[in-house]
Amino acid sequence: METEELTDDTPCSSIAVDSILRIGYAGFLWGLCSAPYSASKLGLAGVPRASFVAKTVGTCGLQCGLFAGIFSFSSCWMQRYRREKDWVNALFGGAIAGAAVGAGTRNWKQVAVLASVVSATLSAANGSKVL
Repeated sequence: METEELTDDTPCSSIAVDSILRIGYAGFLWGLCSAPYSASKLGLAGVPRASFVAKTVGTCGLQCGLFAGIFSFSSCWMQRYRREKDWVNALFGGAIAGAAVGAGTRNWKQVAVLASVVSATLSAANGSKVL
């Protein structure tokens, strides 16, 4: 089943949950691969190493899933609101997701930069797929 067919009839919340699960799992795997290396680099062993790995795996999975959910929900919502399927939806979704991630830093300059970079990147990726 292709995503284009899925977005026409499926609620935005279902698309967001699907994105959270898929990309969250990818983030989980990324954390599972990168955390042991980081723990070795820090010189951790035993229980502190296991704790560090578990925390890193959970954090990577949660952050990736949350980002994907915010992006997919906001771009789907914009598509439904505008009734057009084009690059503007991805631009809006990227701006919202980038701002949400950047808001965790509490530095408004970083929020603006991250929102614009993520928005431009995701819009270009989605535009190349649509065209």
